[in-house]
Amino acid sequence: MHAGIGSSTPCDPAQDKAAGEMATRRSVLLAGHWETLIRLSVLLPVRVTLGQKMVWQRGMTGAVRGRATSAPAPTLMATPTRALMDEPVVLEARHLTPRCPVTVRARLRCEEGDLWEALAHYYADRNGVLNLSRDEAQGGSYTGCEPMGLFWSLFPAPGEREGLRLRKKNVETPYTFQVSLLNGHVSSHGVRSHDEGEELAAVTVERWYTAPGVRRIDIREEGLVGTLFLPPGPGPFPAVLDCWGMGGGLVEYRSALLASRGVASFALAYFGHKDIPGPLDAINVGDDYIQAAFQLLQNHPQVCGSRVAVLGLSYGAYLALRIATQLPVNPRCIIAINGPIGSMAQGVEADGKVVSFGATKVYSHDLPGYVDFKRATLPEFLPLSTKIKVENLRCPLLLVTSEDDISCSVLENAAQIKEGLQASNKSHLLTWVSYPGAGHLLEPPYSPNARISLWTMRPTKLMVCWGGHTAPHAAAQEDAWKKVLDFLECHLRGGN
Repeated sequence: MHAGIGSSTPCDPAQDKAAGEMATRRSVLLAGHWETLIRLSVLLPVRVTLGQKMVWQRGMTGAVRGRATSAPAPTLMATPTRALMDEPVVLEARHLTPRCPVTVRARLRCEEGDLWEALAHYYADRNGVLNLSRDEAQGGSYTGCEPMGLFWSLFPAPGEREGLRLRKKNVETPYTFQVSLLNGHVSSHGVRSHDEGEELAAVTVERWYTAPGVRRIDIREEGLVGTLFLPPGPGPFPAVLDCWGMGGGLVEYRSALLASRGVASFALAYFGHKDIPGPLDAINVGDDYIQAAFQLLQNHPQVCGSRVAVLGLSYGAYLALRIATQLPVNPRCIIAINGPIGSMAQGVEADGKVVSFGATKVYSHDLPGYVDFKRATLPEFLPLSTKIKVENLRCPLLLVTSEDDISCSVLENAAQIKEGLQASNKSHLLTWVSYPGAGHLLEPPYSPNARISLWTMRPTKLMVCWGGHTAPHAAAQEDAWKKVLDFLECHLRGGN
């Protein structure tokens, strides 16, 4: 049975005293998960005291200036300041006025130039300390005790383009977040008094998909298009063939993060990529292409050939299931996230090629220009010739579904998989976990959800409805990622 979050059928597995005439900097050498020394610089602005009121003076450069007092200035610390995307960060502010209201804000300028932000309202404790891992947000982008809320609740700032989805293109550079501590409770649109919203302290946080030592290798051979990521060291490593959905192109960030966790991963492009011959609106490759990708990974000298899994999201989940049930290869295990058991496209050839998605009917969702594929992916509407032969499954399957997926009928498809395995006396192969409130796009942890995003501009502008409510979707991503890693650990490293 599928269940709520966290439910599944898993496998067994100085204080500072400095005050001066101007702002000072301190540097602390830290050693962390990255096995390298990194330098953390924390700006300690000086505040001016007039009676009981703190007056902050800001110069044209944006630096905070003031006359020295015996009281230390507020600080904001992040531990660590440099981490992988799936690692939590502890944010703590000190030297605040006891019980004072403050806002903590995160901002990110993405690779396309769009500004993303999140903010939350807090009160310092009686000692003038705020710790986001302990204290509850009273409002803003989220409420409650959410240590990583500033990251997963990011949203395009007011005035940015509509339909944005945050996706990393260059995985060899980090996301760089500017985290600020602001006076009072403010919002993106709020009207502020002369001192409300002034920056009291700030820190920069880097979030990486690629750990030091991970190797990125472009693959353009045997007609294949993709990117192979290898963990540090000589190997051989267990491996994953990583397939995304109908957004097309080459998506690398999940594979980079898997390699950062010790699993070689081949991010495969199969649709909508300039290096794959044929029209961009068609899947111009078939089963032989997918099989060749699996075998290339299997035969790599730094991969343990008998320990290769397949991971897919959306249409990629369908491909993962197709590989495991209809191709002459033997994956060690399969992970299918929010996908159908067949192809909704018209003109599907016997080997899985799709002549064109232009003939696929899309169904309007509330307003013109908003579409989903909910009805089109109901099992009864999927062409019988494209449906997977679930009775042929020979390896463990982790099935992940989201109960607020408004793009795909994932629960109905998962139920058919379960029924088919029961009828074939193969129920023991299935682990099914389902998440209330989560949407279609289950990404690595602490990624912001896009409930709706731009899908295409041609021939008309279309937005796809993915679903998912911010807080439960974030919780689902964190839990599902842990289950994915545990499942891979169990079946790729454990056993014979």
